[in-house]
Amino acid sequence: MSAAAVFLRLRGFLFAAAVLLAAAAATLSGTPAHAQQDQPGAFDFYVLALSWSPTYCEDKGAGAADEPQCSVARPYAFVVHGLWPQYERGFPQSCQRPAPYVPGRLVSDMLDVMPSKRLVIHEWKKHGTCSGLSAERYFGLVRAARHKVVVPPEFVRLMDYRTVAPAEVEAAFRAANPGLAPDMLSVECDRRRLTEVRVCLSRELEFRACPDVDRRACRLSRMVMPPVRGAR
Repeated sequence: MSAAAVFLRLRGFLFAAAVLLAAAAATLSGTPAHAQQDQPGAFDFYVLALSWSPTYCEDKGAGAADEPQCSVARPYAFVVHGLWPQYERGFPQSCQRPAPYVPGRLVSDMLDVMPSKRLVIHEWKKHGTCSGLSAERYFGLVRAARHKVVVPPEFVRLMDYRTVAPAEVEAAFRAANPGLAPDMLSVECDRRRLTEVRVCLSRELEFRACPDVDRRACRLSRMVMPPVRGAR
Protein backbone atom coordinates (compact mmCIF):
# COMPACT_ATOMS: atom_id res chain seq x y z
CA MET A 1 0.00 0.00 0.00
CA SER A 2 1.36 3.42 -0.96
CA ALA A 3 2.14 6.11 1.61
CA ALA A 4 -0.69 8.26 0.20
CA ALA A 5 -3.20 5.45 0.62
CA VAL A 6 -2.06 4.85 4.20
CA PHE A 7 -2.45 8.57 4.96
CA LEU A 8 -5.98 8.71 3.54
CA ARG A 9 -7.04 5.61 5.47
CA LEU A 10 -5.59 7.01 8.71
CA ARG A 11 -7.33 10.35 8.18
CA GLY A 12 -10.66 8.59 7.65
CA PHE A 13 -10.15 6.56 10.82
CA LEU A 14 -9.38 9.64 12.90
CA PHE A 15 -12.45 11.49 11.56
CA ALA A 16 -14.72 8.53 12.35
CA ALA A 17 -13.26 8.29 15.85
CA ALA A 18 -13.90 11.99 16.48
CA VAL A 19 -17.54 11.62 15.40
CA LEU A 20 -18.03 8.62 17.69
CA LEU A 21 -16.49 10.44 20.65
CA ALA A 22 -18.75 13.47 20.13
CA ALA A 23 -21.82 11.24 19.92
CA ALA A 24 -20.80 9.37 23.05
CA ALA A 25 -20.31 12.61 24.97
CA ALA A 26 -23.74 13.84 23.93
CA THR A 27 -25.31 10.53 24.95
CA LEU A 28 -23.64 10.55 28.36
CA SER A 29 -24.73 14.11 29.06
CA GLY A 30 -28.25 13.41 27.86
CA THR A 31 -28.15 16.64 25.82
CA PRO A 32 -27.38 17.03 22.10
CA ALA A 33 -24.17 18.98 21.45
CA HIS A 34 -26.03 21.79 19.65
CA ALA A 35 -28.28 22.31 22.69
CA GLN A 36 -25.46 22.98 25.15
CA GLN A 37 -25.94 26.72 24.65
CA ASP A 38 -29.12 28.79 24.36
CA GLN A 39 -30.21 27.94 27.90
CA PRO A 40 -32.53 30.42 29.71
CA GLY A 41 -30.58 32.50 32.20
CA ALA A 42 -27.14 31.29 31.05
CA PHE A 43 -25.46 34.43 29.73
CA ASP A 44 -22.95 37.10 30.77
CA PHE A 45 -24.51 40.53 30.21
CA TYR A 46 -27.13 42.51 28.30
CA VAL A 47 -27.02 44.78 25.26
CA LEU A 48 -29.64 47.53 25.12
CA ALA A 49 -30.16 48.23 21.42
CA LEU A 50 -31.58 51.67 20.66
CA SER A 51 -32.72 51.88 17.05
CA TRP A 52 -32.75 55.18 15.15
CA SER A 53 -36.38 54.96 14.08
CA PRO A 54 -36.18 57.32 11.04
CA THR A 55 -33.61 55.05 9.38
CA TYR A 56 -35.81 52.02 9.96
CA CYS A 57 -38.80 53.83 8.43
CA GLU A 58 -36.82 54.95 5.40
CA ASP A 59 -35.71 51.36 4.86
CA LYS A 60 -39.28 50.08 5.05
CA GLY A 61 -40.52 52.68 2.56
CA ALA A 62 -44.14 52.24 1.49
CA GLY A 63 -44.23 48.94 3.35
CA ALA A 64 -44.16 50.81 6.65
CA ALA A 65 -47.45 52.64 6.04
CA ASP A 66 -49.33 50.33 8.42
CA GLU A 67 -46.82 50.73 11.28
CA PRO A 68 -47.56 53.45 13.87
CA GLN A 69 -43.82 53.92 14.29
CA CYS A 70 -43.61 55.05 10.65
CA SER A 71 -46.82 57.04 10.25
CA VAL A 72 -46.89 60.26 8.23
CA ALA A 73 -45.84 62.17 11.35
CA ARG A 74 -42.98 59.70 12.04
CA PRO A 75 -42.50 61.14 15.53
CA TYR A 76 -40.00 58.67 17.00
CA ALA A 77 -36.25 59.19 17.41
CA PHE A 78 -34.38 56.47 19.33
CA VAL A 79 -36.65 53.56 20.26
CA VAL A 80 -35.86 50.31 22.02
CA HIS A 81 -35.06 47.58 19.54
CA GLY A 82 -34.39 45.09 22.30
CA LEU A 83 -32.59 44.04 25.45
CA TRP A 84 -30.38 41.12 24.43
CA PRO A 85 -28.69 38.58 26.68
CA GLN A 86 -25.08 38.12 25.50
CA TYR A 87 -22.12 35.82 25.95
CA GLU A 88 -18.69 37.42 26.04
CA ARG A 89 -18.57 36.30 22.41
CA GLY A 90 -21.87 35.73 20.63
CA PHE A 91 -25.34 35.43 22.11
CA PRO A 92 -28.12 32.93 22.84
CA GLN A 93 -31.43 33.09 21.04
CA SER A 94 -34.88 31.47 21.06
CA CYS A 95 -34.17 29.65 24.33
CA GLN A 96 -37.76 28.38 24.80
CA ARG A 97 -39.76 26.85 21.96
CA PRO A 98 -42.58 27.54 21.97
CA ALA A 99 -42.08 30.78 23.88
CA PRO A 100 -44.42 31.43 26.82
CA TYR A 101 -47.43 33.56 25.96
CA VAL A 102 -47.20 37.34 26.42
CA PRO A 103 -50.51 38.90 27.57
CA GLY A 104 -51.91 41.55 25.24
CA ARG A 105 -51.99 44.05 28.11
CA LEU A 106 -48.24 43.67 28.59
CA VAL A 107 -47.56 44.11 24.87
CA SER A 108 -49.66 47.30 24.80
CA ASP A 109 -47.88 48.65 27.88
CA MET A 110 -44.54 48.52 26.05
CA LEU A 111 -45.58 50.53 23.02
CA ASP A 112 -44.30 53.85 24.40
CA VAL A 113 -40.70 52.57 24.23
CA MET A 114 -41.07 49.80 21.60
CA PRO A 115 -43.71 51.21 19.21
CA SER A 116 -44.61 47.96 17.44
CA LYS A 117 -46.60 45.03 18.82
CA ARG A 118 -44.86 42.76 16.33
CA LEU A 119 -41.45 43.91 17.59
CA VAL A 120 -42.40 43.36 21.24
CA ILE A 121 -43.49 39.78 20.58
CA HIS A 122 -40.50 39.04 18.33
CA GLU A 123 -38.03 40.32 20.91
CA TRP A 124 -39.60 38.21 23.63
CA LYS A 125 -39.39 35.05 21.54
CA LYS A 126 -35.84 35.57 20.30
CA HIS A 127 -34.16 37.32 23.24
CA GLY A 128 -36.47 37.57 26.23
CA THR A 129 -36.78 33.81 26.58
CA CYS A 130 -33.01 33.65 27.12
CA SER A 131 -33.15 35.99 30.13
CA GLY A 132 -34.51 33.33 32.47
CA LEU A 133 -37.23 35.81 33.50
CA SER A 134 -40.98 35.79 33.08
CA ALA A 135 -42.35 38.08 30.37
CA GLU A 136 -43.55 40.51 33.05
CA ARG A 137 -40.13 40.75 34.69
CA TYR A 138 -38.25 40.82 31.40
CA PHE A 139 -40.21 43.75 29.99
CA GLY A 140 -39.92 45.51 33.34
CA LEU A 141 -36.16 45.15 32.95
CA VAL A 142 -36.35 46.47 29.37
CA ARG A 143 -38.04 49.61 30.67
CA ALA A 144 -35.53 49.98 33.51
CA ALA A 145 -32.64 49.64 31.04
CA ARG A 146 -34.16 52.30 28.80
CA HIS A 147 -34.47 54.65 31.78
CA LYS A 148 -30.84 53.92 32.68
CA VAL A 149 -29.55 55.23 29.34
CA VAL A 150 -30.04 58.95 28.68
CA VAL A 151 -30.47 59.87 25.02
CA PRO A 152 -28.52 63.08 24.27
CA PRO A 153 -30.93 66.01 23.93
CA GLU A 154 -29.68 66.90 20.45
CA PHE A 155 -31.05 63.57 19.19
CA VAL A 156 -34.51 63.80 20.73
CA ARG A 157 -36.00 66.11 18.08
CA LEU A 158 -33.81 66.06 14.98
CA MET A 159 -35.94 67.94 12.47
CA ASP A 160 -33.63 67.86 9.43
CA TYR A 161 -31.07 65.54 7.88
CA ARG A 162 -27.75 65.61 9.69
CA THR A 163 -24.36 64.19 8.79
CA VAL A 164 -22.26 63.06 11.75
CA ALA A 165 -19.23 60.94 12.52
CA PRO A 166 -19.89 57.77 14.55
CA ALA A 167 -17.44 59.17 17.11
CA GLU A 168 -19.67 62.24 17.54
CA VAL A 169 -22.68 60.09 18.40
CA GLU A 170 -20.58 58.02 20.80
CA ALA A 171 -19.20 61.15 22.46
CA ALA A 172 -22.71 62.59 22.89
CA PHE A 173 -23.94 59.41 24.59
CA ARG A 174 -20.91 59.32 26.84
CA ALA A 175 -21.41 62.95 27.84
CA ALA A 176 -25.06 62.29 28.69
CA ASN A 177 -24.24 59.11 30.64
CA PRO A 178 -21.42 59.50 33.21
CA GLY A 179 -19.50 56.26 33.61
CA LEU A 180 -20.09 55.12 30.03
CA ALA A 181 -16.64 54.35 28.55
CA PRO A 182 -15.69 53.92 24.87
CA ASP A 183 -15.58 50.11 25.14
CA MET A 184 -19.08 49.94 26.63
CA LEU A 185 -21.10 50.94 23.56
CA SER A 186 -21.22 50.56 19.82
CA VAL A 187 -22.59 52.92 17.15
CA GLU A 188 -24.04 50.93 14.24
CA CYS A 189 -24.71 51.96 10.64
CA ASP A 190 -25.72 50.59 7.27
CA ARG A 191 -23.87 51.73 4.14
CA ARG A 192 -24.56 55.41 4.81
CA ARG A 193 -26.94 55.95 7.75
CA LEU A 194 -27.02 55.59 11.52
CA THR A 195 -29.04 52.52 12.47
CA GLU A 196 -28.51 51.86 16.20
CA VAL A 197 -26.61 52.62 19.36
CA ARG A 198 -25.91 49.53 21.48
CA VAL A 199 -25.07 49.95 25.15
CA CYS A 200 -23.67 47.11 27.25
CA LEU A 201 -25.10 46.55 30.71
CA SER A 202 -24.48 44.05 33.48
CA ARG A 203 -27.31 41.92 34.84
CA GLU A 204 -27.74 44.68 37.45
CA LEU A 205 -27.96 47.27 34.60
CA GLU A 206 -24.59 48.87 35.29
CA PHE A 207 -22.49 50.00 32.33
CA ARG A 208 -19.83 47.41 31.52
CA ALA A 209 -17.18 46.70 28.90
CA CYS A 210 -18.03 44.50 25.92
CA PRO A 211 -15.06 44.25 23.53
CA ASP A 212 -16.80 41.89 21.11
CA VAL A 213 -19.73 44.30 20.67
CA ASP A 214 -17.48 47.34 20.48
CA ARG A 215 -15.29 45.91 17.71
CA ARG A 216 -18.30 45.53 15.38
CA ALA A 217 -19.02 49.29 15.44
CA CYS A 218 -19.65 51.41 12.34
CA ARG A 219 -16.54 52.00 10.19
CA LEU A 220 -17.88 54.94 8.18
CA SER A 221 -16.09 58.26 8.60
CA ARG A 222 -19.44 60.10 8.31
CA MET A 223 -23.02 58.89 8.30
CA VAL A 224 -26.48 60.36 7.77
CA MET A 225 -29.19 60.69 10.40
CA PRO A 226 -32.63 60.99 8.73
CA PRO A 227 -34.91 63.39 10.61
CA VAL A 228 -37.72 62.87 13.05
CA ARG A 229 -41.05 64.30 11.88
CA GLY A 230 -43.60 65.78 14.24
CA ALA A 231 -43.17 65.94 17.99
CA ARG A 232 -43.97 63.79 20.99
